[in-house]
Amino acid sequence: MTTSMSTPMAPPQHPPPAVARRSPAGPLLALVWAGAAAVVALWWQDTGSVVGAAGWLTGAGRITGLLSGYACAVLVGLMARVPLLERRIGSDRVARWHARAGRYTLCLLVAHVVLILAGYAAQDGSSILRETVSVVLDYPEMLKATAGTVLLFAVGITSMRSVRRRVRHEFWYYVHLLTYAAVFLAFGHQLALGADFTGNEVAQLAWYALYLGVAALVVWFRVLTPIRLNLRHRLRVEAVYQEAPGVLSVVMRGRRLDELGALPGQFFRWRFLARGLRRTSTPYSLSAPPRQDRVRITVKALGDHSAAVSLLRPGTRVWAEGPYGSLTAERRTASKALLIAGGVGITPLRALFETLPGDVTLLYRARTAEDLALGGELEAVAQWRGARLLYALNGPQGQRPNLTSGSLRAAVPDIAERDVYLCGPHGLARELYEALRTAGVPDRRIHHESFEL
Repeated sequence: MTTSMSTPMAPPQHPPPAVARRSPAGPLLALVWAGAAAVVALWWQDTGSVVGAAGWLTGAGRITGLLSGYACAVLVGLMARVPLLERRIGSDRVARWHARAGRYTLCLLVAHVVLILAGYAAQDGSSILRETVSVVLDYPEMLKATAGTVLLFAVGITSMRSVRRRVRHEFWYYVHLLTYAAVFLAFGHQLALGADFTGNEVAQLAWYALYLGVAALVVWFRVLTPIRLNLRHRLRVEAVYQEAPGVLSVVMRGRRLDELGALPGQFFRWRFLARGLRRTSTPYSLSAPPRQDRVRITVKALGDHSAAVSLLRPGTRVWAEGPYGSLTAERRTASKALLIAGGVGITPLRALFETLPGDVTLLYRARTAEDLALGGELEAVAQWRGARLLYALNGPQGQRPNLTSGSLRAAVPDIAERDVYLCGPHGLARELYEALRTAGVPDRRIHHESFEL
């Protein structure tokens, strides 16, 4: 008999002991900074006595160039969707690292261009403009490097928050992919003109290893892994139905979906191969544990893409990438948990509410009872596993409930002893985070993942 998506799985009879898995974030950041230190050491070793303004400017241009080249490799590595990063550190945190690395890279690149041209101009007794023309047209690999620089600046400009709000997501996404072309075009001039690589085979081999290693991660995890997943599981839309006003569930059927490796609380990037949707890949969480032949997502119509989901027809092919996200039972450190959902943030927590071992309480924040998506399923899960289900709804006149540290402690007296999984709009999440810390919940026990990627 086929199990429906809303039917709870058998409860865990003996919850495993809570064991916190150590995040690799610290060691990874240490490795990145160690690489940067090695780049500085390479520059220092090859830098002799500095004479005059031209020497200082050229030396500064060399080190900023080396660091921007290294930062480009780090930037692309963070885009590779490596499972260790996406699932153990969190896609939202990796995205923030990527954004910060992008800003550093552009600043270093600007400094490199300005300083090296100023140094060459001072050395040759030429104007900046004349030196720029000479470098671009006469130096080996510089035409390609200039094109790569222009592309990186285009990526940087469209990634600015003020610009990104004004452009379509598809435009931003495809411009962002030009980062790969930019890095490829700029690579050659680093070895052809870099004084620190001339005659230094060890440094050259290390640079090749860095870039080829990052390229291999991108090809494996962003190209080959998704191709394998979709050829193996062959997902298609089975049904689309309304859960609440403006909230839809999409059930997809496929082969051996229990072998996807997806954990409750994770998400995939979905591309529906239908008119108006095939060009966009959007992250949506699984709103129920995956079954052998079906998975489900629940979507709130917030933009053009999510609104168009209602037009999907049964049989539509689906391209999926994942699973991603770290909002899973692997982050559990205690035997008891509190799940707090705001609006459509219920989707990953619905799956966790069913499967998370131990004593579990779910607090669901919504405007009205009609906005409680998946409410019937949540009631069934709560009754089946003996869990608590609490609601925080607006009052009769629309007044918001007061979710303070005091009200949270009153509702869940042992809150300081629990892991707290938090998912909802950014403003609500920030407000609740402060309330939880005041209520005595340690930072290490507050698990939150933002989907504003």
